Amino acid sequence: MLTYNAPPCQASAQPRFPVKKSDFHFDLPDELIAQAPLAERSASRLLVVPAGEGEFVDRHVRDLDEWLRPGDLLVFNDTRVIPARLFGQKSTGGRVEILIERLLPDNVARAQIGASKSPKPGGRIQLDEGGEAEVLDREGEFYTLRFHVPGALESWLLQAGRLPLPPYIQREAGRDDDERYQTVFARELGAVAAPTAGLHFDEALLQALRERGIEFGHVTLHVGAGTFQPVRVDDVREHHMHSEWLNVGAALIEQIHATRARGGRVIAVGTTVVRALESAMRDGQLQPFAGETQIFIFPGYRIRSVDALITNFHLPESTLLMLVSAFAGKDRVFAAYRHAVEQRYRFFSYGDAMLLFPSLS
Repeated sequence: MLTYNAPPCQASAQPRFPVKKSDFHFDLPDELIAQAPLAERSASRLLVVPAGEGEFVDRHVRDLDEWLRPGDLLVFNDTRVIPARLFGQKSTGGRVEILIERLLPDNVARAQIGASKSPKPGGRIQLDEGGEAEVLDREGEFYTLRFHVPGALESWLLQAGRLPLPPYIQREAGRDDDERYQTVFARELGAVAAPTAGLHFDEALLQALRERGIEFGHVTLHVGAGTFQPVRVDDVREHHMHSEWLNVGAALIEQIHATRARGGRVIAVGTTVVRALESAMRDGQLQPFAGETQIFIFPGYRIRSVDALITNFHLPESTLLMLVSAFAGKDRVFAAYRHAVEQRYRFFSYGDAMLLFPSLS
């Protein structure tokens, strides 16, 4: 399914027939795009989508334990969002917005830059919070910047950077977002977007699941800005994903093997977990893997690493909607989305969630 011991991997098992971007379009009223989180994380609604033709069930995330069994394993993404948004100005006076995509050694970062005129290599950007960013190189829409700031860039960003909310949230990040746009189990700093399915879990829900005998495991996949990039080709087989760094550790692999041996199910909390685990598949088996992935999962690809998926509702024509369609079947997913619109579910990062079981075909 994947290429190993090679540069960042791309799904290679693709259907011979075209898969059209337009097949993943749906109409969504603007008022259903959640602009802020609910007061309580686990109060979000949960649409349960059983396998086959079972009826959809409307619940809340706090009711998740009704659908899980003792011995099941929930796998979370423990990445932590960087305060990756910065502002400054060029020596010519033009304003600049910087969105850091990836932290690199020696106070260097890969970033996107928004400016009326793109800065050239050798240019310097004076940062509003002090210090400056030096443009080293450019490759496509991404720049390589060296930051001249006090101390390590990672530490400096925690004080100077702003949280980068998704582009469909039509407001500036507030103080509450510093907490609510992080999962309660976030620990590995490096993402520019939250693994949003995990935002629904609070300590009370985690404790209730522990008491029911549900086990937890973690991967790390640092979500990049590419998660918001639209698919620009009509035949999605021609789309190329941005590279993201991940780590699937040996301890988690052992947990998964033990879960399956006792008849338990592996349940991914978020599409990033699915992408991480599928990137760690080799010869049909999960193995420890740390490195880059560009895996693109869409209908025609068989997901083998998980037995169920908890996920938010995704943008029309997005790679994430294509992934869940590959898992549960496109017709089934779109029927669930129609139900969600009719029942006024809240969509996208701060919205509600689904519990999806796989297609039986």
